[in-house]
Amino acid sequence: MTEPHELSAVAQLDALRAGEISSRELTEHYLDRIDRLDAGLGAFVTVTPEIAMADAARADERLARGEWSPLCGLPLGLKDLYPTAGIRTTFGSAALAEYVPTEDAWAVGLLRQAGAVIMGKTNTPEFGAACYTENDVTARPAVTPYDQGRYASGSSGGAAAAVAAGLLPVAHAGDGAGSTRTPAATCHLVGVKPSRGLVSPAPASSFFSTVIEGPIARTVRDAAMLLDVLARPWPGDLYGWRPETSFASAATRPLARPRKIAMWTGTGLDGVTPHPQSVLAVQRTAGLLGELGHEVHEIAIPAGCDGPVRQALKDLFVYAVGTMAPTLVAADRRHLFQPYTQHLITAAETMTAAEVVTAQTVLARYASTFLAGLDEFDLALTPTTNGPPVPIGHYFANGVDGEADLMLGWSCYTPWVNLTGQPAISLPSHVDGDGLPHGVQLVGRQRQDVELLALAAQLEDASPWADVHPPCWHQ
Repeated sequence: MTEPHELSAVAQLDALRAGEISSRELTEHYLDRIDRLDAGLGAFVTVTPEIAMADAARADERLARGEWSPLCGLPLGLKDLYPTAGIRTTFGSAALAEYVPTEDAWAVGLLRQAGAVIMGKTNTPEFGAACYTENDVTARPAVTPYDQGRYASGSSGGAAAAVAAGLLPVAHAGDGAGSTRTPAATCHLVGVKPSRGLVSPAPASSFFSTVIEGPIARTVRDAAMLLDVLARPWPGDLYGWRPETSFASAATRPLARPRKIAMWTGTGLDGVTPHPQSVLAVQRTAGLLGELGHEVHEIAIPAGCDGPVRQALKDLFVYAVGTMAPTLVAADRRHLFQPYTQHLITAAETMTAAEVVTAQTVLARYASTFLAGLDEFDLALTPTTNGPPVPIGHYFANGVDGEADLMLGWSCYTPWVNLTGQPAISLPSHVDGDGLPHGVQLVGRQRQDVELLALAAQLEDASPWADVHPPCWHQ
């Protein structure tokens, strides 16, 4: 007999609407799996059974009246970097372990309004500052269910671990330099970073922000369903926009013509070679795209990431985290920050305004080089990560001063897309001989998210990766 979590999120919604399962039954199923399995996965910071059951009861009442909304009765996890009214939001920091906001972030509010059943907050590194998910709030790092001795990446590591292990049907995530895509790759999932402005950052507002929320899911169609809910601009958005068609319909509609796709595996970093399995992932996907009728052209990476660019990335990261963290935490609790956060704050205190502006200028030029280099192509194909999920503790080998370089060497394929504002999606490629997942990244033109999702769905139909699961899936 098929267990509820074995159905796709879209199929679960269909079952809810048809009366084949109640939201209460579905919610109880997932709460039981969280209770039994999460201790080994570190997927959740906070689980909210009382709120979830109340949400489910309301959903069942609405369904009984014949009412419907896009996520009515579907369990969902929210990333712990985003405020949730009445539910603690720690930002992955022990300094904020008891903080309970009074208002929802804009996207969180959209998910609640759509009828989602809120199961809790998924694990994240402190202030989202790392591509691994380990903090002083939870007893366990977020690990990939394929090997519980390896990180599920970050900063959406908890979301990815939960979906891959069948603790959630789909999850809310956020991506500032790869934080949705790299966790998806470590957990054999689909992760979407939308075009700049598609998902509102409200209540935040900035002339220069690389962070955008999006879905982590098992299938492209599940991701498209959640993205349709999130893609609603706040009236004050500087870059807000909406597509003319839904992502759900794009994921079921064939592409009208073949696409011209650029491909590379070079890391752009001197002395950092591409991992053989990452190369294999791209080659496999390029071959499949060719069989589907698309043109794939191997090119050199349009811009390298060494010298001034690497320094600019570090400077902007230091400035963003090092100035934001102290504003959120009272002075008498800042001693609870982790060593890496303390390191970033200290570095930010010595930065000048000129250094910040210079970093932004260097990175703007870097992003423009990518856009110009890809102008003749419809999309780009790269690995998502430079190698498999890394062992717990990997990034601590060279102390806090060495963390940034180790992280960039592994996640080097993703940050440029946040700078250009293009849409990107990480798709599963294969599981290697050690049982570890690998993913590929597809990048579309700015605001061509619909086309990107359509191509991803075409690949999914040709290579049904949703049938691959970690060992705990059947527990």
